[in-house]
Order: sequence, then C-alpha cells, then structure tokens
Amino acid sequence: MSEEVSEGKKITLLGATEIRQIAEQLGVVPSKSLGQNFVHDSNICEKIVRLAGITSKDRVVEIGPGLGSLSLSIARTGAHLIAVEIDDRLAKRLPQTLRDHGVSDRAFTVIVKDAMELTAEELAGSDPGERSIKVVANLPYNVSVPVLIHLLEMERIESAMVMVQSEVARRLAAKPGSKEYGVPSAKVAWYADATLSDSIPRAVFWPVPRVDSSLLQLRVHRPIAGSEDRRLTFEIIDAAFNQRRKMLRGSLSRLLTERAPDRGVEEFLERAGIDPTARAESISVEGFLSIARAIRASEH
Repeated sequence: MSEEVSEGKKITLLGATEIRQIAEQLGVVPSKSLGQNFVHDSNICEKIVRLAGITSKDRVVEIGPGLGSLSLSIARTGAHLIAVEIDDRLAKRLPQTLRDHGVSDRAFTVIVKDAMELTAEELAGSDPGERSIKVVANLPYNVSVPVLIHLLEMERIESAMVMVQSEVARRLAAKPGSKEYGVPSAKVAWYADATLSDSIPRAVFWPVPRVDSSLLQLRVHRPIAGSEDRRLTFEIIDAAFNQRRKMLRGSLSRLLTERAPDRGVEEFLERAGIDPTARAESISVEGFLSIARAIRASEH
C-alpha cells in the first residue's frame, strides 16, 4: 500500500477490498440516481492528482468523494481538502476514513450538500485569497455539466481535473466546427480552456459503468466579459443550439426580433460581424458575445 508522510503521519491509500468493506459496513449500495461509481484503483487516483498539479499550497474541492479513494490521494499532497458530499452516510463516514489513514483533522473540511448549492464562501473557507482553489473530482455522469458550470460561475477556481463520461468530456472540450461542439462547449469556453487529458479504464470503478470515462482538464482564465454580457450571451447560445440545424437567421430570429424589433435579422447579424447563413456549431463564444453586444448597443 502506498504511503506518504504528512505532519509526522503516514497517509495510506484505500484498496479495493477495504472499499467494499466500508460500503458493506455502511449498508451502501452504489446509487444510480446519484451517479455513484466508486474508484477503487489507488494508482488511478495518484495519477489524477499528479496530472492536476496539486501542491501543499492549494485548496482542493472534491465533488462526490464517495468512500474516500481520491480524497486520500489529494490529502497526500499536503493540500487542504474540501470534500462536498450529498450522501449523508458517506459524508459522516469520510472523516473517520481519512483519520484512519493518517490525515490530520486540520487537513480537510467535509461539506454535506448538493454541489449545485455550493457557495464561493464555502470554497474559500477561512483563508480567502491565501491558497489557489482547484477542483479534482470523479463527477457523477448525470450532473457533471451543470456542476462544472456552477463552479466556474463563482470565478474562484484556478483549474479543474475531473473524471466524466467520455462523451461529455468530448463535448466540453469541443471547438467550433466539430460535431460535438454545443452549449456546454461554448459556455465552458467563457471561463476556461478545456482539453482531454487521458482515458480511464472502466475496470477502475465499482460498479463497472456501462460507459467510458475520460479525464478533462480545465485551465481557467478571466471570463471573456462581464456578467451582463454573459447572461445575454448564454441566452443566445441556448437559442442558437436549440435549433442547431437551422441557420442563425432562423434559430435566432425570435430572440433578435424580440430584443431588436426595429432591425432585420440578417442586417442585425451582419452588423455584429456574423454570417446570417452560419449555424451555431461554427460560432465561437466570442462570436456569440458579438451578437449580445450588438443587441445591447441597439437597446441604448
């Protein structure tokens, strides 16, 4: 079993047998509704943390720590772990697992709540501004996109390395012009550069999922514009991809007519520097922002 010394203690990692023992003690059966697929391969956990570049200077937010496999690998770096768990049974057991494996009480915080309700203050904790905030997580397949958008919207995290369904990872990392490019790709691009990092074997999960998983890396940058522009841009993105097979002059006609009734749709898009015959999948987030700013300019 791998070991690392922290505050004079050796931090050991969970093995597959112990993971199943803890689950049995808790009476936990992985929940499909919560998207629970627990990682039981410590080598994968160590790899994820290494690729994420975690150091002792970081605060690391882990969404859905489950039985604690990835949590222990994060703790071994000396970073402060913020574990956000919606399952009350798992959240109550996690501190014991961390202590049993050599992690100091001062090295972690467990928050029992839905990640979609997480606040910026909870991310920062008691030392706002003193440490970088990074996200490292095995995200449930059914909530991975909204959770990531929610975390990015807080504008507090520096980077993220997350395990998600491979199809979702490709969509989030997709660039304009590709078939996977869509609403999640464009909205994430507002905040971060998303890239595929590595594939994850199905066998490292318990239970074994029916879909492939991948590591997605997000390098967060400054939002490309302010909150007012963001709200309207995201509304335009939603409308454009809601009818993605249509040209923009068709998919955005209702929205543009409502917001700028005194201007023709094609003329309006051309003034925004956008080809009216283009489709949503070819437009970058900066292009959607140009449309938003043209709308706002027409309203003044």
